[in-house]
Amino acid sequence: MAKSMRKVRTGSVVGSKMDKTAVVEMVWKQRNRLYRKQVRRVARFKVHDPLNQCQLGDVVRIEETRPISKTKHWRLMEILERRQVAEVRPIELESDAETAPEVLEPLATSEEPEEADEEELSESEEPEEDQPADEPEDGNAGEEETEA
Repeated sequence: MAKSMRKVRTGSVVGSKMDKTAVVEMVWKQRNRLYRKQVRRVARFKVHDPLNQCQLGDVVRIEETRPISKTKHWRLMEILERRQVAEVRPIELESDAETAPEVLEPLATSEEPEEADEEELSESEEPEEDQPADEPEDGNAGEEETEA
């Protein structure tokens, strides 16, 4: 194929996990002739990337070429725009999450909250002592008395 007749496309990288191959997606909108509604059209190309330069989200220019493999007929010409990715590691996020609750929690003052917890425990124990030990906890006690 003559170099002047080769197709050139621009798209964004949607996959780069394969060795020396990237998946480039080209998206455009077309109007339906009958309903006059815009339809989103997508074309995906397997692109030969010999140096594994492409990263997810990059905008690249690709060119048609001879078949390189069964599905790969395009090659990478240049990377037009790199996607801006924040350089944050999961370890940094975990350390930020651990320090944040300390800042947001109110500081404990004196021993008042501890005394309140002791009072709640003593109140919850009192009703259990009031129940007689002879009666079973289920409602069958009343039925036995009526039969006797």
